[in-house]
Amino acid sequence: MPKGKDLQEKSTLHPRNKNRGKYDLHALTNSIPELKSHIISNKYGEKSIDFSNPIAVKTLNRALLSHHYGIKTWMFPNENLCPPIPGRADYIHHMADLLSENNFGKIPIGDDITCLDIGLGASCIYPILGVAEYNWKFIGSDIDPKSIASAKHIINDNPKLKDKIECRLQKESSAIFQGILEKEDLIDVVICNPPFHASIEDAQKGSRRKIKNLSGKTLKIPKLNFSGISNELICKGGEHQFIQNMITESKIYSKRCFWFSTLVSKQSNLKGIYKSLDNSNIKQLKTITMGTANKSSRIVAWTFLSKEEQKEWRESRWKN
Repeated sequence: MPKGKDLQEKSTLHPRNKNRGKYDLHALTNSIPELKSHIISNKYGEKSIDFSNPIAVKTLNRALLSHHYGIKTWMFPNENLCPPIPGRADYIHHMADLLSENNFGKIPIGDDITCLDIGLGASCIYPILGVAEYNWKFIGSDIDPKSIASAKHIINDNPKLKDKIECRLQKESSAIFQGILEKEDLIDVVICNPPFHASIEDAQKGSRRKIKNLSGKTLKIPKLNFSGISNELICKGGEHQFIQNMITESKIYSKRCFWFSTLVSKQSNLKGIYKSLDNSNIKQLKTITMGTANKSSRIVAWTFLSKEEQKEWRESRWKN
């Protein structure tokens, strides 16, 4: 691991990201004492975390949620994907900035805003961060009943999340919005972190790269149980096809959602995404660059609402 890799300021993170500065391991271990057993000394003699150990990484993220966001209980099966908090928080902050551009520079907060998280996951991470930072309401969808059950447990275990997050099971695996959005639903922003692998083999290659980047270690077989998280990482056609399906279906709900957005991990997918959006008669397109110390990504956001329709939406829904 390069010197101070996990301790240096992560300057590429959003300015409001609470994880932007150095990890305060003392404060984090006070929040989650279990983290102490996962602290190691790197070859430079500095305190660090073994990022090749999934349990250590999960415990670190539990501590970040507890220390920065007041989430005291965040338990879900170890077989499920453990999201890195700093990058997930960045997505939420960038969406807040996007909404502020349509609200005279002021971020709309509280129950005025309803977000739809496509692919809620067992960790419920995006709704957690959106509630903690901006007190938004969330609808979270997932095709896995076990993930829905896990997310509900997390919500029930944290009083600040109750009555703010609604979990909905997507019963049709090929659908995204259909079967989730109800007639009365109006969505201010859609967020999505799509499955980005087309096969288990692709996912294993990606995991090996990630572990090597974080820890400097090369592993032949990543410590992952793909039987438990295949829906989170893998879909037919990978990231490209998932987003194409999302764009196609978004046209059906063009007047019921202000901003649609998705993470795009692979830059090579952008050309096809832009072409599909150009053919979909959208009114506005935004591409927002994101990055952490080890990975660059971007958010692509689009809206079908005209300037006048955006004004009407703001005046009827956003009171702050």
